[in-house]
Amino acid sequence: MTDQALLRLSGIGKTYESGTRALQEIGFDVACGGFVSLVGPSGCGKSTLLRLIAGLMRPSEGRLTWRDGARPETGFVFQDATLMPWASVFENVYLPLKLKGLAREDCRVRVMEALARVGLSDEAEAMPRALSGGMKMRVSIARALVMEPSLLLMDEPFAALDELTREKLDDDLLTLWKEQSWTVLFVTHSVFEAVYLSERVLVFSHEGKITHDIAIEGGFPRGDAFRESALYFEQAKRVSAALRGEVRP
Repeated sequence: MTDQALLRLSGIGKTYESGTRALQEIGFDVACGGFVSLVGPSGCGKSTLLRLIAGLMRPSEGRLTWRDGARPETGFVFQDATLMPWASVFENVYLPLKLKGLAREDCRVRVMEALARVGLSDEAEAMPRALSGGMKMRVSIARALVMEPSLLLMDEPFAALDELTREKLDDDLLTLWKEQSWTVLFVTHSVFEAVYLSERVLVFSHEGKITHDIAIEGGFPRGDAFRESALYFEQAKRVSAALRGEVRP
């Protein structure tokens, strides 16, 4: 591993008990503080790979090597906000700390800081039913933030949102990424979202292999100027062509 790598995946494969081969021959490094998006057709193993990295399942073959010998504090944001409908926003964000045995009052400042980072300080006592889809996803992100992770795994978190809300949350995510010095792996079906957010885009095939590892040009912060640039559209075209198998690895 290089000094800059947080994680190295070597020869990772995953076969389920049913015999379904989800991933094969996966190998790449993830740089500390990097932002990597995973794109590919449905069922190609992107979400499975996130779960392997999170430790929610084990690979059938290969190994994951962590920089410091162990997985760092990790946050996981799913496509569904998965909020407890009977609990307030505060209680939903406090949940992972509660599961660790930490007292509610001891965690108040930490929870409120997480809510402030996603712009929901005034909604701490609100119930999920009173929130928009975008606000619910912000709560889900705050719940990951409260654990103070250095690694953030995001599985199509904004897929169900309207385009304007999605763009706003993409911008907010990039701001938080820089502020918090996270390492982010982000699964999306949107080529444009992947290119907008990322430093690298990994393209998966139907067979669960990585066919292309594409470096994304363009500095940060990004915004409307980047979204409207020829560079943005050209890179989106390149990733789309890779998905269609029209360009060599």
